[in-house]
Amino acid sequence: MAASSQHRGTGKRTYVLDTNVLLHDPGALMVFHEHDLVLPITVIEEIDKFKRELTELGRAARMISRQLDAMRATGRIRDGVPLPGGGKLRVELGTPGDVSELFAGATKTNDNVILQTVMRLHREAKNGMVVFVSRDVNMRIKADALGVVAEDYEHAHVEMDEAYTGVIEREVDGDVVSEVYTRGWMPDEGEGLCPHQFVILKNAAQPGQTAMTRYDAKQKRLQLVGRFKEGVWGIFARNREQIFALDLLLDDNVPLVTLDGMAGTGKTLLAIACGLQRVADDKRYRRLVVARPIFPLGKDVGFLPGTLEEKLNPWMKPIFDNLDLLLGGEEGRESGGGGGRGNKSQAPNYQALIDQKIIEVEPLTYIRGRSLPRQYLVIDEAQNLTPHEVKTVITRAGEGTKVILTGDRYQIDNPYVDATSNGLSYVVERFRLSPMAGHVTLRKGERSPLAETAAALL
Repeated sequence: MAASSQHRGTGKRTYVLDTNVLLHDPGALMVFHEHDLVLPITVIEEIDKFKRELTELGRAARMISRQLDAMRATGRIRDGVPLPGGGKLRVELGTPGDVSELFAGATKTNDNVILQTVMRLHREAKNGMVVFVSRDVNMRIKADALGVVAEDYEHAHVEMDEAYTGVIEREVDGDVVSEVYTRGWMPDEGEGLCPHQFVILKNAAQPGQTAMTRYDAKQKRLQLVGRFKEGVWGIFARNREQIFALDLLLDDNVPLVTLDGMAGTGKTLLAIACGLQRVADDKRYRRLVVARPIFPLGKDVGFLPGTLEEKLNPWMKPIFDNLDLLLGGEEGRESGGGGGRGNKSQAPNYQALIDQKIIEVEPLTYIRGRSLPRQYLVIDEAQNLTPHEVKTVITRAGEGTKVILTGDRYQIDNPYVDATSNGLSYVVERFRLSPMAGHVTLRKGERSPLAETAAALL
């Protein structure tokens, strides 16, 4: 629900929802508890335009339409139908007249017609208890300028100042660090810790002496984390966070792993390398599936000719680049930002593994309706997914499947989500207390000094 409370009273409120709220979260009608909801008729018209699209927006529009149609069975939607939380939902038919009454120069756009309805409800209420909820920042600005309380829809938002990183540091006595290295673990009740959270134990007297551990909530202890000195498919961790990522990615007891970090920190490369290890070498999973949503950077190039494979190649190129690096890389390359299993004469080409169905690379467009048992599923660029889309992806996981979400919550191309409301942030926050999930935020770029500096400064 909208989170700001600076204008709220303690009584029942009326929330007027913008179209983008419903398209962002088709379940939005059910999260306002005892308060009343109003949908301007223009919102219904806009949803009607979207419902014919074969996209996630179209699917969301169709879902909303079905919900509203089902609600008609409980009463007249014009007068108000009951909601599960105790409030009522009604569709407002709007206000006859010219929208120029809103402000000088106002034209008759759908946005202004919606604002006209909001203004009339605000005037009739006379108690400041009408709140306009929109994901469009300009709509909120205009509503505020008109004297109406306006808020963002923050039901799936995460407070970025408190975003979970999966790693903490703890100062301890030197004897504790020595004990961990001797036994490989130490008892811990886990007060304030999340399952699979990494704890860096630092000697208070000698800060350079540390032990890297992961909290085992089932055994109630901190387990020493290995260094992975032999690497994974030619990839060698260059920093602590990459070691932590490898620890989660290779642990079959953690079926959901989320990796967050700026560009060049090695998220996707580490995930694919571990997937190849567990699929091709260890035979633990049947197939490595790598998928990503299709969103262009900058202006779209438009129609692409050729077969489906040829059309998808530009979108999947970042994944193919990582596969080429792992399977046909140059000798001696190492790091979470680059690596290689051997020279090209020794390493198989990734196309051979694709032909053998060991690796499957595809866009997320085709994942709906599938069931994926015993797969190592890597979802790249997960920050471009909405919370509902990421739910769709994770619920595809069949028995024995491991799901990895990678992304940078500050590099978002989807105009309908932001750093606090995207699917990756949503999963990290919702699963932080689950023993089935682990998370690491990678901080240090390893692609190149230039790439790391650009990610930090730009």
